[in-house]
Amino acid sequence: MERFFRTVQQVFLTIIVFLGVLLALNALSYVNFNPQYGFLKLKQEAIATGWYLPFYYSHVLVGGLILLIGFFQLHPLSRKKFRQLHRLLGIFYVFGILFFAAPGGLMMSFFINRGPVVLASFLLQDALWFYFTAIAFNRIRNRDFEGHRRWMWRSFALTFAAITLRVYIFFVSWDVDLTHPAAYATLAWLSWVPNLLVIESYLRYQQLNRRVANR
Repeated sequence: MERFFRTVQQVFLTIIVFLGVLLALNALSYVNFNPQYGFLKLKQEAIATGWYLPFYYSHVLVGGLILLIGFFQLHPLSRKKFRQLHRLLGIFYVFGILFFAAPGGLMMSFFINRGPVVLASFLLQDALWFYFTAIAFNRIRNRDFEGHRRWMWRSFALTFAAITLRVYIFFVSWDVDLTHPAAYATLAWLSWVPNLLVIESYLRYQQLNRRVANR
């Protein structure tokens, strides 16, 4: 039974990483900087303001790399066997979020035009993404390795929302009209709030196990 659950876990993690790679490759395809390419065809009114594209590229291009880096950074072997690479990629992850991906996503939120509930979701998500990442960086600067690890998990939970949002949209769009404000608002909040709840449960489970082991 233990082997079965371990196999299921491996398959699940493989699917998650595969989806992450696909999303990252799709994001990086926008390096052509063509304002008529892909999703940008739907945002011509926002592009016409002159504000949207710089923030879009900051969020999407850097975010694609951050997503891939996050998978590597949180793997235990990255800290044990690839310490220098872990440090360099960690710097890119942190500053990529703080100076490009989070500010870009924050400003893009004002161009979504899906109503105040959706706007509130993305604004709060981006603010927490910035905050969690900044706290993680502060912890490692103070050599609080355990605190750094915990806050990085919270940061990546919000990075991972890029995947969960698109997975929800893919499965729901067949039966639900996502042009309806309430429908999209529900997906917007579901894309990141459950991620944080899962990670908090995981971190608390680890903490409980350590306390039991130290008795």
